[in-house]
Amino acid sequence: MAVRAGNQVGEKTMDPRKTIQAPAHDEAPIATANGFAALFIGLLMLAGGGVLLAQALIGGFKGGMFTLAIVVLVAAILVLAGLYTLQPNEAAILQLFGAYRGTSRVPGLRATNPFYTRKKLSLRARNLNGDRLKVNDKRGNPIEIAAVVVWHVDDTAKAAFDVDDYENFVKVQSEAAVRHLASSFAYDAEIADDDTREPTLLESADIVAAALEKELQARLDQAGVVVEEARLMHLAYAPEIAQVMLRRQQAEAIIAARKKIVHGAVSMVEMALHELSAKQVVNLDDERKAAMVSNLMTVLCAESEVQPVINTGTLYN
Repeated sequence: MAVRAGNQVGEKTMDPRKTIQAPAHDEAPIATANGFAALFIGLLMLAGGGVLLAQALIGGFKGGMFTLAIVVLVAAILVLAGLYTLQPNEAAILQLFGAYRGTSRVPGLRATNPFYTRKKLSLRARNLNGDRLKVNDKRGNPIEIAAVVVWHVDDTAKAAFDVDDYENFVKVQSEAAVRHLASSFAYDAEIADDDTREPTLLESADIVAAALEKELQARLDQAGVVVEEARLMHLAYAPEIAQVMLRRQQAEAIIAARKKIVHGAVSMVEMALHELSAKQVVNLDDERKAAMVSNLMTVLCAESEVQPVINTGTLYN
């Protein structure tokens, strides 16, 4: 019992559900010097060190002057080694022996610690033309879908240190987001009795684009990437079901048109009977009303032109 109690108190068991995650990095600005001033100082020190070295060698070897010349020359080389250039919409990540020190975004000729390593990242907007993917939509129909994504790097520290290759990360996560999007929406809407339609890939372009952009941004925040725009550039049924789905769409269109025609015809017959009764043009019994409704529905719902037949007798003879 004592051993068991000691194990319970002295030892800490690790929860297997908890995983160790690498710390996230946030971009930090770093101050840099004017490169032209540093270039002037470096060249001036280089010239001065050369003159001191020449004097030390020509006028007899003078240890003090020789040492001063070497120090000035080394300092000049270090000053010049700290120079670098940045173009507009470009950043430089500065590291000292592997440790992140900051990010410089000032374009032009700049000067910094010569022991800093400098890694440049482009901040310009980029296009990602996704490959055509064959996936299943919400109803399980195979479709072909592709998207174009406009993105740029916003946090250089996350792009450089939190993911292995941020460009490949954007490509893979974009493909995963498009696949998930296709399975969340149907390709097109089905005909509903109450005329209520859910958003679809084919008809709701703005809603689909907003959903794709939101999901992409959630996936790419880890890499410090901002999604400026994301839209579908290709959408079609898979070739093996394209003809079948086309026939289904034609059938649904015919059914919808027939519903509209019948609804309108019933409204017109009802209006005609009501007007005839209200103005007392003719008194119709149930049998005559049925015959009139049959004739009007035939005329209004027929696909071809109807030829009228004039009855010169009565309905009963």
